[in-house]
Amino acid sequence: MKTRFWARLRAAVESSVRQQVTRAGLLYTFTIILVAMAAFASANNLLFLILAAMLATLLVSGLISRLSLASLELDLLLPEHIPARRKVAARIVVHNLKRWMPSFSIHLSGLAGTGFDKILYFPVIAGGGSLEETVELYFARRGTHRENSFQFSTRFPFGFTERRIEVTLRRDILVYPPVDAQAGFEELLAALTGEIEAHYRGSGHDFYRIRPYEASESARHVDWKATAHTGDLQVREFARDEEHLVAIYLDLDTAPEHAEWFEKGVDCCAFLAWSIAQSGARIHFRTQEFDARLPEEGDIYTILKYLALVKPAWGKAATGPDDENSFQIAISPNPERLASLGWGAGEERSACLLGLDAFAGAATGAPSGAAREPTAADKNVHHRHWNDRG
Repeated sequence: MKTRFWARLRAAVESSVRQQVTRAGLLYTFTIILVAMAAFASANNLLFLILAAMLATLLVSGLISRLSLASLELDLLLPEHIPARRKVAARIVVHNLKRWMPSFSIHLSGLAGTGFDKILYFPVIAGGGSLEETVELYFARRGTHRENSFQFSTRFPFGFTERRIEVTLRRDILVYPPVDAQAGFEELLAALTGEIEAHYRGSGHDFYRIRPYEASESARHVDWKATAHTGDLQVREFARDEEHLVAIYLDLDTAPEHAEWFEKGVDCCAFLAWSIAQSGARIHFRTQEFDARLPEEGDIYTILKYLALVKPAWGKAATGPDDENSFQIAISPNPERLASLGWGAGEERSACLLGLDAFAGAATGAPSGAAREPTAADKNVHHRHWNDRG
């Protein structure tokens, strides 16, 4: 306990002190004390001259280091879209507002929450000049990042002290959920892609497959070569001409104890929406508080901006689907409740409902797509979990 107390006290003192004496500074101070003791003990004028020169050097060092850090301005140029857990390139511009005096030996580092964990070094920044450096930023979580603080420091000219000043950029940085695949997400996407294609098969121009003939179908699609080979009527099936519509629903009615699951659900929504949008399909994304259709009412970043700030709304009732012919993807801590509202109901409606166990593999490192036997609850509910297809 005592060790922790002194460690916290030391960290608090160091964070509040703008100037820290270095090892060279301690040695120089100790030398000054020795020279002063010898000068007063011997009354030697030469030692007093040396003592005065050493004290003047120490004062000049502090003055110059302070002037080097004075009137420095920082600007951070960010890309328009920033996803979490992915390194993004940004530009840092340092301006020296002093017209005549340059700044020497400047170190720039980012404090906690800035997404910048490296130290930049500028040997000299000319008076009235600017220097620009490309850096990589990394944000571990989604949301709004405010008051990003950076620190300038220098040991110029003699290295006796390290003087520091903090610069705070009072700017809101919106960070999207991660759009890169996490454990199990790629398997989920592959399974859903196949089901979406199967859901939208029909009469069109893109060949889909050869399958057995069904009653009341037109004979013009019969594939006579395949029929002769198998002995049964076979027809050619084509993909539909219209663009696929995928309805994604995120249930915000999540209890506080499922907050970690909710974050996984948001990440999964962002990944699926991003991947499906890249394939050219239309998306209808909904929650209890949000409704957007792509591309009619925006682009994929409309969804990502909402997901960057979304929070659980415990107790807010969910709603049923309103797209009859869409392929449905619903993420909820209570899939049975969504199934009772019509998600996945009916024999001809294809749907994927993800519940509390959907992201269990992501937490343990095991693939979420591992097959498991359907439970009794699964069989009593008219929906299909993505790893319980069929």
